[in-house]
Amino acid sequence: MAQFFLGYKGGEKPATPEAGKAMMAEWQAWVGEVGNALVVAQQPLMGSKTLTSSGVEEGQGPDPLSGYSILEAEDMEAALKIAKTCPFLKMNTARLQISQLMGM
Repeated sequence: MAQFFLGYKGGEKPATPEAGKAMMAEWQAWVGEVGNALVVAQQPLMGSKTLTSSGVEEGQGPDPLSGYSILEAEDMEAALKIAKTCPFLKMNTARLQISQLMGM
């Protein structure tokens, strides 16, 4: 089985606490449906800094990741099929970056 990085980008926070609870319920249902294929469920990112050859900058730059997951699937097509069902994509401006992890 190949492993895939799912990088969460964009997505606006729910407008109300009720909408947040509904989104969390959808997320938990999705995690249950995906099951063992999610090797690492969503891991939110916070407190980022960017290191460049000229020093340290605050934040992640113009296209930041808000979190990530690691998914196991047969191939990219299977990973995309699973990722397309992720409730994160229902959020306004949400995008998922899917990249196959290369074994070293």
